[in-house]
Amino acid sequence: MKNRKIMFARPLQVETVEEDFILPALGEKEVLVKLIYSLISPGTELAMLSGKEEWAKLPVCPGYASVSEVIEVGQGVQHVQPGDAVFHYGQHAEYQVVSTDHVFIKVPEHLDLKWVPFTRMATVAFTSVRVSNIELGDVVGVTGLGLVGNLAAQLARLQGATVIGVDLSPERIRTAQTCGVDYTLHGGEDKVKEKILAITNGAGVSTHIEATGVPSVGVQSLEWIGKLGEIIFLGSPRGEYNTDVTDILNYCHLYGRGCITFKGAHEWRFPVEPNEFVKHSLVRNSNIVFELMLKNNLHIEPLISHVMKPDQAQEAYEGLRMNKDQYNGVLFDWS
Repeated sequence: MKNRKIMFARPLQVETVEEDFILPALGEKEVLVKLIYSLISPGTELAMLSGKEEWAKLPVCPGYASVSEVIEVGQGVQHVQPGDAVFHYGQHAEYQVVSTDHVFIKVPEHLDLKWVPFTRMATVAFTSVRVSNIELGDVVGVTGLGLVGNLAAQLARLQGATVIGVDLSPERIRTAQTCGVDYTLHGGEDKVKEKILAITNGAGVSTHIEATGVPSVGVQSLEWIGKLGEIIFLGSPRGEYNTDVTDILNYCHLYGRGCITFKGAHEWRFPVEPNEFVKHSLVRNSNIVFELMLKNNLHIEPLISHVMKPDQAQEAYEGLRMNKDQYNGVLFDWS
């Protein structure tokens, strides 16, 4: 049979190709799936598309998060059967053989399948909350209100915090407001430090989640973090940035500068499967996200900006790259 795939052929060049697909013999914990929806991760995939990521040599088939239909199962696979909808980490390829040893979860009944791929973005965002000291009554800042930053802001609110979101995009600010973020500031127009200090009665935020991945934004945000607060790097820092590192370190070291704790929130700090020695895991977080979605405690629908066909892939990535106001949550519909 034929298999449609999205390929990054060269830097900034996206192609949708069709290849012959010969099903190999399935292993003991392998499953053949057919994509229903797959979600673009703007930060990771645009970095790949630039051709500058050492771990993603072009040409490559990208992909991040998927919901698929089970077509065939290998021996020993018992928790799913053909016809089931499953959430998994996968490529933008119509047919795939995936391992049930990774994140591979049967989708609960009555959950909108378009929402399911956003589970991956939510579990990425979840890491920032898991490593934080956020408690009921705290004030939390978030820079970057794209998919991950928006979901981090929503999760911090569910943790009991009042959240201040900062972004340059009016559309992302409006989306954050729709999703319930308490305060939103335009990073290019508002006097962010002054307004945050006014909102917090001069104390600053107790936790700041940096979700842009832009190093200068993280440095600038140190000014509005309160004494003994924390900054959590959720977005992977990219690009060269030169500054006085001693001045930055003094924000961490000196009480007069805040004695701020720096934390990393890379999703892979947690194991895939639950085990008796570690409370959190990617699978556990994913199941919690499903429950939040089912109860409408996590707002997903406002994050969906486009549902496109695979042959519109070049348009989709170009929109995410050049028109960030209008393109945010972009799903590929493989029906």
